[in-house]
This record gives sequence, structure tokens and C-alpha cells, in this order.
Amino acid sequence: MVMEIETAPMSPQQRAYNVDGVSDQRSGADGGSEQRSGAGAGAAKPLYRNPVVVVNFLLMALGTVSGPLLLRAYYLHGGTSKWLTSLLQTAGWPLLLPPLCVSFISRRRRRQSEESATEAASLSLMSAGLLAATIAIGLVIGLINYLYAYGLANLPVSTSSILISTQLAFTAVFALLVVRHRFTAFSVNAVVLLVVGAAMLGLNGGGDRPAGVSRAQYYAGFAMTLGSAALYGLVLPLMELSQARHAARAGAAVTYTLVLEIQMVIGITATAFSVVGMLVNKDFHEIPDEARRFDLGEAGYYFILVSSATAFQCFFIGMIGAIFYGSALLAGVIMTLLISVTEVFAVLLFHEPFNGTKGVALAISIWGFISYFYGEIRTNKKQSNTSTDKEQLEP
Repeated sequence: MVMEIETAPMSPQQRAYNVDGVSDQRSGADGGSEQRSGAGAGAAKPLYRNPVVVVNFLLMALGTVSGPLLLRAYYLHGGTSKWLTSLLQTAGWPLLLPPLCVSFISRRRRRQSEESATEAASLSLMSAGLLAATIAIGLVIGLINYLYAYGLANLPVSTSSILISTQLAFTAVFALLVVRHRFTAFSVNAVVLLVVGAAMLGLNGGGDRPAGVSRAQYYAGFAMTLGSAALYGLVLPLMELSQARHAARAGAAVTYTLVLEIQMVIGITATAFSVVGMLVNKDFHEIPDEARRFDLGEAGYYFILVSSATAFQCFFIGMIGAIFYGSALLAGVIMTLLISVTEVFAVLLFHEPFNGTKGVALAISIWGFISYFYGEIRTNKKQSNTSTDKEQLEP
């Protein structure tokens, strides 16, 4: 089954709520209230005007920028465990429990108030098929986390940035192959500009090995970081496709509560993957000694660990929300733009040089980001005008 996905504002999940152009208001058992407008009701609400979308983008920005910087600080100040930093990237999944519990209680109360309700509200909204697909994706995320952690331990920030930025190109290719994502001229222009801008940042770094890193470790980190970018480029469209297939089934609504459940299962699975690695490598026994030797002290050590876990959880929540309300390509575009922002903070915090080349690269990346959203605004306006014309022609 191959889904046709448009680059218009409505994602496949959103279109699943609309049948025969009728506006659909879903609430109750689906874990929340979601309103989608069909073709007959006018164009979809632009992404930038949706407060939930804005919150997700802010969470994604917070995690994308602060997460790598915190992990890099861990390595710069005496941390050595790759499996621990891999674990931190998904260990914040318990932060999802409070909102999910509130959603379940609310869903159960609504269910009990319905006279026609014959069954209690289910604990989870996930189907067996979606659960299996999410667990598989979680295992891949666990592998990606380790590859990324290894690369970040052995590469400069600038070199890591160029390699991670290639995930947008991989996302574009896999989005075309997996979900048949159609490109507009603006989205193609955005992809090209963002990749060029990130490439300039990486090439400007010179690729010098950090102190204490051997040539073999450097090239191993290079290969692993590139591999993590490729795998992540595949994961984003697969997540979009799994949500779309779930939505396409009869009575299977995709709500934001379900999105949070998906993220929690991914977090649990990826964390379990890293825990096994730490047990095999006996890294848990090294944490107290590493904390005592840490340059910033024990308090600073544990602060970085907790902050890293929180930052990456914000990133994953924002990312999966961007896919839910937008598309995998949109999530990739935002991530690539934020690489430039990460570079700026790396200059401020780690005192890396910032020259004219990096300034131009940052400007190009912002240009690409603006290009994408300008195209999204034009598409919204065009759909709105088309819907208005159809309504005027109706008797």
C-alpha cells in the first residue's frame, strides 16, 4: 500500500478525518477533540496560525539546538560513555506520562457520560499493527542514537553538522519512495538551499581531528554520523506512513494523544536498546566515578545528564508533532535550518571561530526556511481561493 501525500498543508492524517468534503469533529474515545475541515468547508488552517503547531515547532527547536550542545559539553568536560549519551536521547520518555494520564482520565469520564457507551475507555489508542511498527521504529531509533553519540564524541561540531544535515536529502528521497511526497518548486528550492548552507558550515570547519582522537576514531565517527543521518532520513517517512495507514483504517482516528503514545513507545524501546548496551559494556558501574572526575563537578555532571534527556524529549515530541500536522519533509527542513542555529551557539559557548563563510551559510539556510513557508502560504491562499470559487458556483 503506497499513500499519495501532497505538500499542501493537510497531511494524510488530517485528510483521514474528512470524508466526502464534510467537516469532521471527533472527540470522546479518540482521546481528544480534533476538528478538520474538508474541501467543502474551505482550505485548511495555515500551519503557522495553529498554536499547537507553533508549540511543537518551539519544542523541536529547543531540543535540536540544546541537545547536541549538552552532549558535546559532556564529552568536552570528561565524559566518555557513548552508550550513556545514546540512552539520554530517549530516557526522557516518562515526561509523557502526566499528559497521557490526564488524557486517559478525561477520555474515561466522557465515555462514562455517554448513554450509548457499552465499553470502558481503552488504556491505549494504538492498534496491534501500529504498536508493532512503532516498536520496530524504536529499535532503529536506538541504533541511530548510538551512531550519533559515537560520531559526536569524535568529530568537531562543524563536521558533525554537515553530516547530520544530509538527513534532509535522505528524507526527501525516502519521502518520495515511501509516501510519494510531491515536491513544489518552493520545497525543492528550500531543500537545495538548506543543504548548501549546512554544507558550507561543515566544509568551513576544515575537518580537523579533536585532541585525543585518533585517525581511525575520526573516520569511524564520520561514517557512523553519516549512517545515522541516512537511517533518520528513512525513519521520518516511515513514521508518517505508519500514522497514515492507521488513519486509513475504518474508525481509526489519529489524534495528538495517539501521537504522544507513539512517542512513548519509541522512547521505551530505544531506551531499552541503550540499557542493554550499557549492561553489556558495564557502563552503569562507571557513572559514579565519571561524575567525581567530571570537570564541572558532580552537580554539573548530573545536571547535564538530566538536561540532555529533557532536551531530546522535547525534540522528539516536536518532531513527531511536525510530522502529524505537516509532513516528514517539513520536519526535515526545520531540523536542517536549526543546524545553523546550533553553530551560532557553539561559537558562543565553545568559542569556535565564526567567519564570513559561516555568516553566509546561516543566511542561505534562513533563506531556504523562508522559501518553504512562503510556498506553504501560497498553497493555502490558492486552495482558499479555489474553495471560494466552488462555493460561489454552487446553486
